[in-house]
Amino acid sequence: MANAMMDVGISTVKPIPRVDVSAVAALILDTQLESGEIPWHVGGKTDPWDHVEAAMGLGVAGHIDAARAAFGWMRRQQLPDGSWYAAYRNGQPEDRTRDANQSAYIAVGAYHHFLITGDIDYLATLWPTVARAIDFALGLQAAGGEIHWAISPEGQVDPMALLTGSSSVLMSVRCALAAAEQLGIRRPGWRAAASRLAHAIRHERHRFNVTKSRFSMDWFYPVLCGALTGVEARRRIEKYWSKFVVKDQGVKCVSDEPWITVAETSELCLALTALDNASTAAAVFGWIADKRFEDGTYWCGHTIPDMTVWPEEKITWTNAVVLLAADALFGLTPAGGIFNHRFWRPSGDR
Repeated sequence: MANAMMDVGISTVKPIPRVDVSAVAALILDTQLESGEIPWHVGGKTDPWDHVEAAMGLGVAGHIDAARAAFGWMRRQQLPDGSWYAAYRNGQPEDRTRDANQSAYIAVGAYHHFLITGDIDYLATLWPTVARAIDFALGLQAAGGEIHWAISPEGQVDPMALLTGSSSVLMSVRCALAAAEQLGIRRPGWRAAASRLAHAIRHERHRFNVTKSRFSMDWFYPVLCGALTGVEARRRIEKYWSKFVVKDQGVKCVSDEPWITVAETSELCLALTALDNASTAAAVFGWIADKRFEDGTYWCGHTIPDMTVWPEEKITWTNAVVLLAADALFGLTPAGGIFNHRFWRPSGDR
């Protein structure tokens, strides 16, 4: 990767301070409710995707029982059609939209947890939940491969198809297929659906009919999910680097807003490690090393150039993805390579 990315200044990067894993995990644990539910922050809402991300962070930190409590909450809250509502508060639905991406992400969490623990029996326990969730998400797949994003509270399919959300669904299906392989289960229909979805992301992006190109996730999620690999992936990262990346600060959430977010910066690190560019990923990760509260937990984001921390809440899923990025960079657990494209090569899409 050259040009704009070479301006990262790897040779001058200071040593990266250690991530205080205990402090980050403590934030998630202290926010988790007795039911296992993990809100965004104390008193905040819970959505299924970020709840699972927080559970994955607990797994990286070694809090297996707490992670399983979070998965248990998901099992109990799953709706008959395999979905979850888009938002809850203290276990009660707050937004009855049923989102394909939000629902499918349980597969990534379940397989990630298996990679950490090696516990095939627990994976089997989660399998029915995962299988119903993937069936729900793929039930919203259009003929062209893209995923319609949700079913409205009134029961209508929303035909909007989002590149970021569909990319995340692809990662979820790949993890579900990998879990199925571990359990000796075949799902050829899922494999065919994943192939159609990957083709749309790779070659027919016009099918994603609502543009979110201002958002950095639309930039790197096709790489993060493995739809784009090799030269094609590197070219995409390079093409929009200067649009979203602010040297020494991190990644903008939205290209035309002066807001750097720790989560998007950490996810870019995951995309870079997926491409085996650990040196650039480490440099970028170093930019958020000081974006922390005194207790060692990470800001959600800050404005530039005035460096106003916003919002002030300590966000569980933001801190969780910092742990995922650290795991990808430093190999903290056996799940550290789950987003790496090499991880998926031996058996393709499994």
